[in-house]
Amino acid sequence: MGVSTSAPDKGIAVVTVDFPPVNALPVQGWYDLAAAVRAAGADPEVRCVVLTAEGRGFNAGVDIKEIRRTAGHDALLGANRGCYEAFAAVYDCAVPVVAAVHGFCLGGGIGLVGNADAIVASEDAAFGLPELDRGALGAATHLARLVPQQLMRTLYYTSRTVTAEELHRHGSVWRVVPRERLLDTALELAREIAAKDGQLVRLAKAAINGIDPVDVHRSYRFEQGFTFEANLSGVADRVRDAFGKNDTFGEDEERQS
Repeated sequence: MGVSTSAPDKGIAVVTVDFPPVNALPVQGWYDLAAAVRAAGADPEVRCVVLTAEGRGFNAGVDIKEIRRTAGHDALLGANRGCYEAFAAVYDCAVPVVAAVHGFCLGGGIGLVGNADAIVASEDAAFGLPELDRGALGAATHLARLVPQQLMRTLYYTSRTVTAEELHRHGSVWRVVPRERLLDTALELAREIAAKDGQLVRLAKAAINGIDPVDVHRSYRFEQGFTFEANLSGVADRVRDAFGKNDTFGEDEERQS
């Protein structure tokens, strides 16, 4: 359980997240993920990183129960900072990052894949930001990198999800494959990238980030301010309490805690 790194092929590092039962990451988990991605990108032998997960889904966001059971705002601030670090680690990774997504990709999961360089998804993958149902805000910055503006807003306001096939039609998912072929397909893409000159790949990543029309760090940090405002006003606690009573994910996380 936790975050691990493996090297299945020359030039490729696979960072795997495993926080049963739903990969809702605690504060330390986000920092561990950030450290693993940064370390993989810093390795001069690595030319591509594959980000994947074990279990029922790719990522269910932050561990809401950790926030609810922690007095004061320490857990909230930790989750905000941890997510920021993990999202930034993916975006700033010195080499391309391929996200291999299965099952649900929610909340913080959108922050990760929205900052990835490429996405491969299984046929059962679903992507969304249920933040308004969970007393939070944020990651619209990253969802906007996956879908057009009005669709992003509709998904954000409704907490609806979209399928991997829908994202494939929008061009944000590279391939949609059966679940049993997910990692192999992601590794195939990683091998194609890793076959390039390592120094040139790193220059290409820096160049592409440099021409990005949106500063994802500043944009996401701006969103986080509204998350904290929602908590100070009390509305976040009210929504989280209702979520914990009525949502099946809440029941799963309660068992995890």
